[in-house]
Amino acid sequence: MHDDRALVEGRLKRVLDERIRPAVYPESVPLDVAVWNAPGEPVPVAEGLAATPEPIAVGDAWGAPWGTSWFRVTGTVPAEWAGKSVEAILDLGFDENMPGFQCEGLVYRPDGTPVKGLNPRNQWVRIGAPVSGGEEVRLHIEGASNPVILDYHPFLPTRLGDKETAGTEPQYKLARMDLAVFDETVWQLVQDLEVLGELMAELPVDGARRWDVLRAVGRALDAVDLQDVNGTAAAAREQLAGVLASPATPSAHRISAVGHAHIDSAWLWPLRETVRKVARTTSNMTALLEDEPEFVFAMSQAQQFAWIKEHRPEVYAKVKEAVSDGRFVPSGGMWVESDTNMPGSEAMARQFVHGKRFFLDEFGIENDEAWLPDTFGFAAGLPQIIKAAGSKWLLTQKISWSQTNKFPHHTFQWEGIDGTRIFTHFPPVDTYNCSMKGSEIAHAAKNFKDKGVAEHSLAPTGWGDGGGGTTREMIAKAARLRDLEGSATVTWETPTDFFTKAEAEYPNAPVWVGELYLELHRATLTSQAKTKQGNRRSEHLLREAELWAATAAVRAGFSYPYEQLDRIWKTVLLHQFHDILPGSSIAWVHREAEKTYAAVAAELNGIIDAAQRALAGDASAGSELVFNGAPHQRNGVAFGGASAPVAGPAARLTAREGGGFVLDNGLLRIEVDGRGLVVSAYDIEADRESVAPGSAANLLQIHPDFPNMWDAWDVDEFYRNTVTDLTDADEVSPVEDAGTVAVRVVRSFGESKVSQLLTLAPGAKLLDIATEVDWHETEKFLKAAFPLDVHAERYASETQFGHFYRPTHTNTSWEAAKFEACNHRFVHLEEPGWGVALVNDSTYGHDVTRTVRADDGGTTTTVRVSLLRAPRFPDPETDQGVHRFRHALAPGASVTDAVREGYRVNLPERRVTGDAEVAPLVSVDNDAVVVSAVKLADDASGDVVVRLYEAAGGRARARVAAGFEVAGAVATDLLERTLEDAPLPELADGAVRLTLRPFELVTLRLKRG
Repeated sequence: MHDDRALVEGRLKRVLDERIRPAVYPESVPLDVAVWNAPGEPVPVAEGLAATPEPIAVGDAWGAPWGTSWFRVTGTVPAEWAGKSVEAILDLGFDENMPGFQCEGLVYRPDGTPVKGLNPRNQWVRIGAPVSGGEEVRLHIEGASNPVILDYHPFLPTRLGDKETAGTEPQYKLARMDLAVFDETVWQLVQDLEVLGELMAELPVDGARRWDVLRAVGRALDAVDLQDVNGTAAAAREQLAGVLASPATPSAHRISAVGHAHIDSAWLWPLRETVRKVARTTSNMTALLEDEPEFVFAMSQAQQFAWIKEHRPEVYAKVKEAVSDGRFVPSGGMWVESDTNMPGSEAMARQFVHGKRFFLDEFGIENDEAWLPDTFGFAAGLPQIIKAAGSKWLLTQKISWSQTNKFPHHTFQWEGIDGTRIFTHFPPVDTYNCSMKGSEIAHAAKNFKDKGVAEHSLAPTGWGDGGGGTTREMIAKAARLRDLEGSATVTWETPTDFFTKAEAEYPNAPVWVGELYLELHRATLTSQAKTKQGNRRSEHLLREAELWAATAAVRAGFSYPYEQLDRIWKTVLLHQFHDILPGSSIAWVHREAEKTYAAVAAELNGIIDAAQRALAGDASAGSELVFNGAPHQRNGVAFGGASAPVAGPAARLTAREGGGFVLDNGLLRIEVDGRGLVVSAYDIEADRESVAPGSAANLLQIHPDFPNMWDAWDVDEFYRNTVTDLTDADEVSPVEDAGTVAVRVVRSFGESKVSQLLTLAPGAKLLDIATEVDWHETEKFLKAAFPLDVHAERYASETQFGHFYRPTHTNTSWEAAKFEACNHRFVHLEEPGWGVALVNDSTYGHDVTRTVRADDGGTTTTVRVSLLRAPRFPDPETDQGVHRFRHALAPGASVTDAVREGYRVNLPERRVTGDAEVAPLVSVDNDAVVVSAVKLADDASGDVVVRLYEAAGGRARARVAAGFEVAGAVATDLLERTLEDAPLPELADGAVRLTLRPFELVTLRLKRG
């Protein structure tokens, strides 16, 4: 037989595009449209419905950037359409290739009842099926004219990302506003032909099944009268029935589809717009659930449920009803789909506490899975946090984006720093926006790396990022793929159903140990420095507020601010969303974040001040007390206590031969040369130099920074090829104050200026470096380098509840790909018996490299901290302005020292006048066991909750002593629920004795006597 395959396939494409699809709506009449443009920000639904609109016609421009337009759509169903299905086609000016990324709408009835959302792939509203004819149609559309930020030529700088700079030029033209007859038979024919055409393209050319499908498609096209598609569609479908009924092979890969609409809580739109995106999407999904009995939809992020509960109660009522039916599934158990690299220990824990508690309180549902499809890599401390929250599974997809190395598993056990293992799945469909295309389904089956030992994978199905969700077309395709020869099988299932099956079939899944590093989007550890700084400082202020409020509540009857702290925690957790904290959102988002963090700081400082004053006693009769919120003793003041500080011997500052200055406090001797660079950091006790010979530390370096894609997200390795050392100084001058000595260094470069204060305090075995940068560069990357005389094959970076080791070498492509990595408060390098720590108060990105010196054969290991970038997309003014950072170099530091100094620089002591020393509410007798939280229990019982962890990476025994009468103690999960299978802690004399394994996390609940 002659090969006419290409001929038939070409015919299928043209006939579908030009004849069959247009015949889905064979008759139409125009609707009358009027519009009212809301001034300023979106208005309540009732106000939009009551407004008086002005006429607008198809083809007219509408919608200033970020504006809201309320359309009133009216018409009458023609009498001759009686008995037919009728839909309204409402096209606001959509580009079907941009669902979620341009204008959208939410349709309401005149009484305010939400109907469904409108987006580029979902433009219809059912009027009747069938209609009687003569019905009056009246609908209202809340239209959002969100501008296109990520256009066909991506990553171009744009001022549209902030309402303050976007202008007023209309963004869209009204395209189609009609009543139309909906021919379901033709629509079903479209789905038949799309599924078979897409399947055919994935089948081997030399296989019989491909030719069976091809011949059936050819017969169907022969049966279609191109001048009467509607009259012949049924006959065409009959020609396809046989190939659609042929069942899948028993060994076919099995896909669990779950309806999904990954909605970024902010990204190329502000937070306020996400509230409406969620309302539009959930309106669509609840309507679809009513129509499709097999469909299941899952939505994560408790914050998004809370938004519609507050702002769109009429939508939330439908969501709650659908949840109670079991087919609208709250998933993930987190407040938002957060970044997991940068949030601190407690913040990562509270993501689960607040997320799971919301789902329990609202729906009586507890999640077993963490659901993070789009997060940019996963910290090694996360598994035990998931387990401590009462969950056991993790889903993500993002690691498939890695540029260099292909991850070896799709289903596996992920082991964290403490040994906890979490059953994890990466959907091999390689997208969290699956649309049921044949290419996607075939890719999932071919790509699945666990063939032969497992057969199930998951496909999150629906338009996401900007929302939209699953469509009726996707559901129709899934129905045809349920059991179809040549394809994987597709079944709608909940995440729990999928994970239960997947875990049962794969009891000996392979193990991956350590972080799940995304080999992409590494610059998210640095972009938008003020957002990152706001997060870090908010986390530590929350720690202090809980500690001092709890102490004051127990000691002085202070009113513990339960509701206030709950609200603030949720605000901070929201801003850890994976496009806010990483700095990859539009200017509007980060401008608002800066204001929010300032308000959070003011409120938390108010709580702290009030609690400390309640503890400090008489201010008029007292002297200065130092409150220490850091988890180790400092200057003689205990953790969680307040007393007069103990000062160490004064430091000295002298002139350095050859220029510069020498700072000496008996523990360290620091030499700053005439360029303002640290050429020596000498550990006097150990008789050991820190700075590599011939090198200078605290060396600011600047690189060009223009990645191939994803400007705010990415830094490509070639950035290192060009570097400028900033060695010229405008000023190098001494500063002395009350026993503390310092050197001020000022430099100018490009359009920017940097001022640093290098300080050595009495009794401190570290050099403090306070940096202020007035930054006005574009597409540049600023780092500070510390070349250290340390031979180490690995180094430690702090992560949640511990630290994680990475190699300093690049033996493999996996190691080479980690050329920019994340740390929390410290990076630590060590030779046996001696180490160096570099701590920070608000930076996350860093790199570590090593070289061998030719002159003496020694190893120079260079740690560089990432300070600032200047990408132009999506915010063209990223990081412009003044920034302040604090770092400290700690020669001779052990890992325990690094932990202590990291907390110290992030939790400065507070000074309050009073006459009453404050004893700690809780104390621990082992510095390797660190308290991460002291608070009152969330249930307002008055119980004291203490969370602590082993921080050095070894076994530890500790006595946790309470400074109040304890009537009982239990170990709990993160939600403060007693762990029934855990032994009761050993309680004696008001203290609990613990034995902890490396990095073990423990939460204790102490009942007050």
